[in-house]
This record gives sequence, structure tokens and C-alpha cells, in this order.
Amino acid sequence: MHKINDLLIWKKSIELAKSVYLLVAELPSEEKFGLKSQIKRSAVSIPSNIAEGAGRNSNKEFKHFMSIANGSSYELQTQLILLDELNLKNKNKIQPVIDLCIEIQKMNYSFQKKL
Repeated sequence: MHKINDLLIWKKSIELAKSVYLLVAELPSEEKFGLKSQIKRSAVSIPSNIAEGAGRNSNKEFKHFMSIANGSSYELQTQLILLDELNLKNKNKIQPVIDLCIEIQKMNYSFQKKL
């Protein structure tokens, strides 16, 4: 078992989720149950799966949950790109969040190799 508070990737993914919530708060209300909801679920899934994996009994199980978290990060990245493509948000506001998402993807890949 790993302590999530000691995991930089978990801390960064919490930061990402907070950034996403702030970003989508300004989306049109008609997106409440569409893209907005899906983006928030993807963002929360990343630190949640890291935490669940950290609480498992083996590194093999942890690696499995890190893989799920990585999939959610790619899902989130795609949804953020859609915000830009649909002109729902200014690219200048979206890009830093995408950059953090990519940083977490790289950290995840590296962390899984160490497990």
C-alpha cells in the first residue's frame, strides 16, 4: 500500500481536477448534462483511480488502476480539445489544463514502469 499524500502524481491529478472544475464552471448551462458533466467525471476519475490503486495490496493491482487513470486522462484531454474545437472556451484558458493533463500522462507512464 502507498500513501496517496506522498504521491506527486496524485497531488498533480487533484490540481488538474480542481482546474477542470473551475474551467467548466463558466460553460453554458445547456452543457450541464453533456460535455460539462463528462469532463468533470473524467477529471475526478484520474485521482480517484490513483487513490484506489494505492490502497490495493499489490503493485500489480496498483498498476492496473494507474492504467485506468491514464485512460481517463486521455479521455479528458480529448474532451478539452473538443471545448476548443466547439468554441465553448478560449484556447488560452484550455491549453494550461491540457498541458497539465499531458504532464500527468507522462508521470503515469514513468510511474507504471517503476511498479
